[in-house]
Amino acid sequence: MVVLIGAFIGFALNLRRLWRYLSVGQRERRFDRPAQRLKNVLAIAFGQTKLLREPLAGAMHFLIFWGFIVLLLAVLEAILQGLDFEFSLSFLGLFYPPVVLMVDLFGLLVIASVLLALYRRFIHTPKRLQVKGHSKFDAILILVWILLIMVSMFGQNAARLSIHPDPAGSWRAVSSALVPLIGSGGAGEEKTLYDIFWWSHIALVLGFLNYLPYSKHLHILTSIPNVYFASLKPHGALKPINFEDETLERFGVVDVEDFTWKQLLDGYTCTECGRCTAACPANITGKILSPMKIIVDMRQRLMDKGPLLMRGRPSPDAAGQTGGQNSGDDGSGILKKQLIGDYVEEEALWACTTCLACVQECPVMIEHVPSIIDMRRSLVMMESRFPPEVQAVFKSLETNFTPWAFSASSRADWAQGLNIPTMAEKPEIDVLFWVGCAGSFDNRYKKVSRAFAKLMQMAGVKFAILGTEERCTGDPARRIGNEYLAQMLIKENVATLNRYGVRKVVTGCPHCFNTLKNEYSQFGAELQVVHHTEFLMQLVAEGLIRVSSSAKARITYHDPCYLGRYNNVYDAPRDTLKAIPGLEVVEMKRSRDKGFCCGAGGGRMWMEERVGKRVNIERTEEALGLQPDLIGTACPFCMTMMSDGVKDKDAAERVQVKDIAEIVLDAVEGK
Repeated sequence: MVVLIGAFIGFALNLRRLWRYLSVGQRERRFDRPAQRLKNVLAIAFGQTKLLREPLAGAMHFLIFWGFIVLLLAVLEAILQGLDFEFSLSFLGLFYPPVVLMVDLFGLLVIASVLLALYRRFIHTPKRLQVKGHSKFDAILILVWILLIMVSMFGQNAARLSIHPDPAGSWRAVSSALVPLIGSGGAGEEKTLYDIFWWSHIALVLGFLNYLPYSKHLHILTSIPNVYFASLKPHGALKPINFEDETLERFGVVDVEDFTWKQLLDGYTCTECGRCTAACPANITGKILSPMKIIVDMRQRLMDKGPLLMRGRPSPDAAGQTGGQNSGDDGSGILKKQLIGDYVEEEALWACTTCLACVQECPVMIEHVPSIIDMRRSLVMMESRFPPEVQAVFKSLETNFTPWAFSASSRADWAQGLNIPTMAEKPEIDVLFWVGCAGSFDNRYKKVSRAFAKLMQMAGVKFAILGTEERCTGDPARRIGNEYLAQMLIKENVATLNRYGVRKVVTGCPHCFNTLKNEYSQFGAELQVVHHTEFLMQLVAEGLIRVSSSAKARITYHDPCYLGRYNNVYDAPRDTLKAIPGLEVVEMKRSRDKGFCCGAGGGRMWMEERVGKRVNIERTEEALGLQPDLIGTACPFCMTMMSDGVKDKDAAERVQVKDIAEIVLDAVEGK
């Protein structure tokens, strides 16, 4: 009893410590829509749906997870038997035999799963478990610990059956089979063996319980809450900064206390499985970025600075009077360190393409990208530290309202000769065509704007453009971290949209699409936004566009991250292509929600890629491996990156890169 009480007190004190560390984070509301949150818990936490995206590893973890759930009954029974040897769960009546059978079967499955996991760690180690920052020792220790818990449980059960026959003993298939191994040295020897196994089992269980708060396997306790509190907002909706709040002294995340409590909980919950890093295009192509390491580093900073923050949120100047750990007696070493630089590499933050692959693959719903952008915000707005080429982007956005150095007065020149009205000329329309900066200024993508406009005209759609009143949506500035500049652009656009009473918008750029759809409501514009691939699919389905012929061609479609993972638009582009006679659509291995980024998101379009292999080359090589005649895109950034990749691989003469709108127009015109 003393051991039990002491173990639970120690565990409770550790939970209190971790809870207090979370309290240093900023407030954030995550208690809305409880029904949806519970549904997520059932599907993701208990159903393990995201883990099962990798069938073998997922099944292995599924068995270990559910084994622990079922074996909690066995642990409870064992603890109570320590107080009363005669105790059992037999009072469950008819439910008792199936329960003991499940305990034995799951115990055996857990042992098999642990042995398989150890095999994967030592002999056939997946690449994602070899990434920098992965704690191999802790993982092996936990696996061996779980194995010993199972072995001691079976030993305890077998010894008990040899002493105290159980009416449901025949249901304990594994334990009963082990009884002959206990020996027949008499009741005294069997009781001694039982005591050894029982104490071993209880000590291992209670020790495991108290080790968890210091281990990466803390996720055993926090994964279900983390899934419950996962964001229910669209993936593409970044949290805005209220610049009118005069109490704000810092913008973005300078140090660990600037994160929200949920972002800190993400740190507790990271399993260090490496799935996020294994899917990261920057990491795959040799960059320093590891999404897993960023979350682990956030957690380490909290563990280092948390004790000091609990003693009054000290400043570096006050460190001499504060006390701390890991840095002498006063904590000054910890306080002098910085989150960005000493823990999280600045270069890693700028390598991120914000493709969301890390978030998609995380089995416990960690939100890596918002944390990365929050740290970018502090670098940009608090310290003016960013890649030098970004300075020209900010200047162009401020003066020309586009990330490129084109005059705002030429924004509508792409439409010359098409007789397309502006909203000022024709405010009564069905849909506003949001052209975007690339569609207005980029010579290659202006052809896409013209193609899509022609298709809408053919279908009899009443549409208009804003012309020179259109501004950049703010996406590049916002993802790079310049929230102030982004909001300036957003508010100007919102005022224009509301002045014309615009409600329905179609756009060819997934970045404009995402921002208009998911973020403009934060600033007072309620819009129905569709991507041009969705719009075209509807026109084709309704017979308003008739695709009559097309030259036979083999095409592979590249999923834009901001269209697919951010907004779940996967089928419309493919269905449109499949409706065109003569096209053979083939899929790349990394497609749909496992699609590979082109490398241009998150402002990377305007940053130099100086380290490792170029992301767009990696993606282009995958596409060319299918021997296509066409690479289909649905994003101006993707078109630029894939076109550059095709040229780099000397394949431009045999492989064309075309937007879905251009392919449809070719089919309509019989080209």
